[in-house]
Amino acid sequence: MTWRAAKMKHLLLAAVLLFEIFLHASTRCTAPTSEFHLDGNFLIGGLFDIHYAWGAGLHRRPEALDCSTQCFSISNYRRFQLMRFTVEEINNSTSLLPNVTLGYEMFDHCSDTLSFPGILKLISVNGEIRPWAEPNTKLSQVIAVVGPFTSTQALTVAPFFMVDLIPMVNYGSSISIFSKKTKFPSFLRTVRPSSNVIEVIVAILKHFKWSWVAFLYTANDFGSDGHNLFVNRVRDTNICIGYTTDLNADINFSMLFSHIELLRIRVIVVFTDEVAAEVLIKSAIRFNVTNKVWIANDEWSLNKHLPKLEEIRSIGTVLGVAQPIVTVPGFGDFIHSAEGQTECGYNGQQMCGNQVFNCSEWSAQSILEADPSFSFPVYSAVYAIAHALHKTLQCEEEGCNNITVYPNMVLAELQKSNFTLLNHTIQFDQNGDLKLGLYFLVFWNSTGDAQKFGFYQFYPIVNFYINSSEIIWYTNKEVPTSLCTPECPDGYARKQNYIHRCCFTCEICPNDTYINVTKDPYNCISCKNTEWSNEGSTSCNLRLVEFIPFTDMGAVLIMVGASTLVGLSGAISVLFAFNYNTPVVRSAGGPMCFLILGCLALCSVSVFFYFGKPTNASCILRYFPFLLFFTVCLACFVVRSFQIVCIFKIAAKFPRLQRWWTNYHGQWLLVTGAFTAQALLLIVSFAYDSPRPYNETSWHHGQIVLFCSLNLDATSFSLVLLGLLSCLCFIFSYMGKDLPKNYNEAKDITFCLLLLILTWILFVTIYMLYHGKFIQSLNALAVLCSLYSFLLWYFLPKCYIIIFQSHKNTPQYFQCLIQNYTKTISK
Repeated sequence: MTWRAAKMKHLLLAAVLLFEIFLHASTRCTAPTSEFHLDGNFLIGGLFDIHYAWGAGLHRRPEALDCSTQCFSISNYRRFQLMRFTVEEINNSTSLLPNVTLGYEMFDHCSDTLSFPGILKLISVNGEIRPWAEPNTKLSQVIAVVGPFTSTQALTVAPFFMVDLIPMVNYGSSISIFSKKTKFPSFLRTVRPSSNVIEVIVAILKHFKWSWVAFLYTANDFGSDGHNLFVNRVRDTNICIGYTTDLNADINFSMLFSHIELLRIRVIVVFTDEVAAEVLIKSAIRFNVTNKVWIANDEWSLNKHLPKLEEIRSIGTVLGVAQPIVTVPGFGDFIHSAEGQTECGYNGQQMCGNQVFNCSEWSAQSILEADPSFSFPVYSAVYAIAHALHKTLQCEEEGCNNITVYPNMVLAELQKSNFTLLNHTIQFDQNGDLKLGLYFLVFWNSTGDAQKFGFYQFYPIVNFYINSSEIIWYTNKEVPTSLCTPECPDGYARKQNYIHRCCFTCEICPNDTYINVTKDPYNCISCKNTEWSNEGSTSCNLRLVEFIPFTDMGAVLIMVGASTLVGLSGAISVLFAFNYNTPVVRSAGGPMCFLILGCLALCSVSVFFYFGKPTNASCILRYFPFLLFFTVCLACFVVRSFQIVCIFKIAAKFPRLQRWWTNYHGQWLLVTGAFTAQALLLIVSFAYDSPRPYNETSWHHGQIVLFCSLNLDATSFSLVLLGLLSCLCFIFSYMGKDLPKNYNEAKDITFCLLLLILTWILFVTIYMLYHGKFIQSLNALAVLCSLYSFLLWYFLPKCYIIIFQSHKNTPQYFQCLIQNYTKTISK
C-alpha cells in the first residue's frame, strides 16, 4: 500500500465516526418506487446536484445538509433522469451485457462540503467502511461512479474513490487538474477540459477584433481555473483584460457594472455556472446595463429561462459556446411514462428512497425543455462503463462469464474504450479526456432560442468557422467594437502609455520608416538603403538608382574634351621634340615639359571613370591617377617657378644655392621626392580606406545617387601635399611678376594657378548648393578644367611663338631681353 493510499485510508477512518449520522439522514424516508435506486448484478453510483446550495452557509453542527431546502435545478434533474433512462436502455439491450442487470445508486449531491452521505454510502459495505481492509476485499457493489457535475464537488469527493481505483466517469467537471493522472488515476470524463472552451472564446474575440474585455467568473475551482487559462491564453495576443472579478455570494453588482461602464468595456466574457449566470444577467437587467456583448461558456449558453425574459434584449447581444445537442432516442417517451408514477408528499416534497426533493411544479414537458447541455456526456458516461464491464466479463452473444469484477478491472477497460454511440466515437486519451471536441457557436435570437452561427472543431483536425451575417447585433447589423484605444491610422505606431498594451497613443512614423501592424504595431521599421518612404507610410518604395551613364550627352562632351587633351598633349610633345633646342622650349623647361605633358595626359584618364555604374576599381581609378600625376605636374611648375626666379634674382644674392641646385640636379630631386611622397601617402590611405561605391540616399527620398566615397581623413595628407605645392608654385611665380615683358613663363604659371583655384572654389560652392547625380559630371569637368588651365595657358602661347613668331624663338632675341632686364635692374 502506497503512502498516499495509506493517508486516504486514515482519512476514511476518521469519516467513519460521522457515517452513522449521515446514514441515518440518508434513509429517513421511503417510497414504493425509488428514482434513486435500482437493484442489479452490478451497481453504478450517480452524483447529481438536483438541488444546489447558493451562498456560503454557517456550519454549526456536524450534520448532513437537507438538500430539499435548497434551490431546485431542473436541468440537473434532467441529467439525473437521463442516467436512469440509459441504465434501463442498457438492461433492455440484447447485445450489451446480455443476462446481466445493471443497477444504480444515485444521490442528490447538493453541496461541495456538506453533502457526504451519498459518498460514504457508495464506498460502504453492509453499512460499514473499513479503510484498513486489504485491497480487493469487502468492496462495495459499486463498480464505477458517474458525476458529480461541478469541478469543486469532484475535487472534494474524488480522493475517496481514487484510493481503491474506483472509476469516476465525470460528465461536467472540466478543470485542468483532472488531466493529471498522478493525482487522479481513476478519473475519466466525457466532457472536454475548460481549456477548449477558453480557446473557442479567444477565437471569437480575435475574429471580431475585440481587444478590450471584462472577464467574470464563478468564485470556485471551476471559475478560477477558467480565469487562469484565459489570462495565460491572451498573454501573447492583442486581447487585454480591462476588468476581472469573481462572482461570489457577496458581490456588489452595482459597483461591478459601474466599473465596466467607466472603463468603456463593451464585451463581457462570463465563465460561470448556470446559477451564477442567471443571477448576473438578471442583475444586469435590474441595473439597466445596455449595449454590451456577453459571451457565455458552455455551462449556460443554452439556458432556457434567460432568453425568454422580456427585458433580455436591453442588455445587448448574447453569444455562447455550446456543446453539440445530441438527441437521445426514446428519452422523451421515458420521461412521459415516468410522469405521475411518483407523487409528491406534503408541501411539495417528494419522499423518494434515500432523498427528499421538491418536484410538484415540474412536468415532463418542463424537464424535456430544460437546458440540454451535458446530456450526451451523461449518456456516454454510462455507456462507457457498460462497455467496459462488458469486456471485463468477457461477454458474448449467449451471455457473460461469471467472474469476480473489481473496480480497477473496469478502469483498465474504460481507458481502452473505443465504441460508437449515436454516430459519435467514444474514446479516451492518455489523460482520461474524451477524444471528441466539437463546439457550436450560438447567439440568443429575438424568439428566445439559441441560434447557431458557427462551430469550432478540435478533433480530429482543428476547424473554425463563423457566419457573422447570421447574428442580430444590438447595433443593427454593425459588429460592435470594444477597444481601449481606437486603432491608429495607417502609418502610425502605438506608444504604450498605460499598464495595458491595448491602451496607447499614436505617433506618426517619420520619413524613411514604415509600420507593419501585423508584425509590430509599436515600432516604426527603417527602410532599407535601397528603399524610401514618406512620413506615415505602411510600406517602403524602391528608390530610383541614379548615375551618369557613358551615353549621357554631358559625359560624352567631357570624355571628348579629355581625349582632345590627350591628343593636344601628344601634339605639343611632338612640336617640342622637333624644336627641342630652341630657346622657347628650353625656357619652358626643356625635358621637364615632356614630363608635364605626359602627366597631364595621364591625369585625364581619371575623367573617364566618373561615368557609368561605380565599382571598386573605377572608384580607385577616379582619384588615384589625378592625385598622383597632378602632384608631379605641380612639382614641375614649382621647379620652373623657382628656376625662373633663381636666374633673375636669387643667383646673384645666393650663388651657393644656385651652384648646389645645378650640381645636384635639384629640380629632379624635388620632382622625384614629391612623386614618391604622394605615391606612398596614396597607397597607405587607400589601403586603410580605399574609395568604394556609395549609395547617397540623403539628397532625395526617391533616389539613390551612386557615388564613390572618398575618406577625406585618410587622404588628408595627400591633399595637404597638393596644397603645399600649389602655394610654393604661386609664391615663386608671383615673385617673377616683374620679369621682362616678353619673358612670361612666371606670369603664365601664376595665371594657370589662379584659374586652378577659381575652378575648385566654384566646384566646392556648387557641391554645397546642388545635390544630384550631375555633381559627378561637374567634378569631372573641374578636373578637366584644371588640366586645360596648364595646357592652354602655359604651353599654347609657346606653341604660338614656335609656329607663328619664329623670330622670337632665337638666342639673340632672348639675350637681348635678358640684357635689357639686367640694365633696368642696375639702374
